[in-house]
Amino acid sequence: MIALVDMDAFFAAVEQHDNPSLRGRPVGVVNGERGSTIIAASYEARPFGIRTGTQWSEARERCREIVRIVARPARYAEVSGRIMTALAEVSPEIEVFSVDEAFLDLTSCQDYYRHDPQRIACLIQKTVHKASGLSCSVGIAGDKTTAKWAARQQKPHGLVVIHPDEAEALLAPLPLTELCGIGPGIAEFFAHYGVRVCGDMRKIPISVPARRFGNLGRRLWLMAQARDPAPVETRRREQKSISHGKILPPDTRDPVVLQTFYMHLAEKMGVRLRRGGLVVRDFHIGLRAPEGWRQAWLQVEQPTDDGLAIFQLCKRFLRQHWFGEVVRQIHIHGGSPCPTGQQPDFFEPPPGRDSNRVMDEVNSQFGAFTLHRGLMHGHARTAPIISPAWAHHGTASGFLTITPGTEPKGRKKR
Repeated sequence: MIALVDMDAFFAAVEQHDNPSLRGRPVGVVNGERGSTIIAASYEARPFGIRTGTQWSEARERCREIVRIVARPARYAEVSGRIMTALAEVSPEIEVFSVDEAFLDLTSCQDYYRHDPQRIACLIQKTVHKASGLSCSVGIAGDKTTAKWAARQQKPHGLVVIHPDEAEALLAPLPLTELCGIGPGIAEFFAHYGVRVCGDMRKIPISVPARRFGNLGRRLWLMAQARDPAPVETRRREQKSISHGKILPPDTRDPVVLQTFYMHLAEKMGVRLRRGGLVVRDFHIGLRAPEGWRQAWLQVEQPTDDGLAIFQLCKRFLRQHWFGEVVRQIHIHGGSPCPTGQQPDFFEPPPGRDSNRVMDEVNSQFGAFTLHRGLMHGHARTAPIISPAWAHHGTASGFLTITPGTEPKGRKKR
């Protein structure tokens, strides 16, 4: 018995909870003071077609009453931490899937809760509300994938229980892309074999996706039949990569603006690496032009955690792969991070070590990017984020961006 707890419009709900004047009004949370993309929309905004990823200008055209709120990641992390701690009282076997989602393995608790999944789901919702004042939706099933699908079916404040005996039949008519982890690319692979909905998966042997995707392919084959074998992961997993991306403002083609955004991502990655005691040698850098993604692997001479060194790779990438077109999105991906402390080049001390240490100490006390490089001046306040690796006891890399002007826990304003 596995439950997926999914907070309802989490970022927007926190803002409405903290500011009663926003309750009942359409709210769009944007990623920074100059953010142009909505990262969370309240349920009052959704009837207008406003969703995560909607451009702010488009949202204003669809709903003139929508209220623009700048994201407060430190506040969301604080609330999420309280929720996850409270959920651990329902079941100690908890996997924090994201800042607003968690899996609970209830298998060993069934006797205690009298084998009543409805009762458990109600208890989960009451626990979340008591810890945060917010609502959540709960899906309970016999596997993680089905539980996650169930939690989305009656939002907000939904409660869906799917018995394992009924799960495969319920999933059978669904397009594969309805399941978590199956995007258009994977769905296209299965479509070549006549598998478009979950019920089609039985038409092919498990060896077909296994040859293409390995163990992931085997899991996908079972997921479509409501038999996802993945356990609830209660232990923190070792980080295998670090990525940062950014959707750019419309019609971005100014080289200085592009470099500024790349520097912002590079510096965030550098901070994240240093907080986690990690370095990376190989970086996958990309930009999304009108015809699609252009990407390349680039390498530094020595593994690094220095944002400036990462930025130099980004500049090289732009010289080689960008020719003045509009850029819609950029990303930096650091592959295979390894611990610091390995033998460096004897004649080349790591660049920027002292300046990075000073910047980290200042920004830790006064907020992210209070101290920053000159190219980022006027831009450093645009993109507060919660790392995808966030967990309520700290991220895999120990990193959370704090919005300038807020105080990290334990610090006092001066």
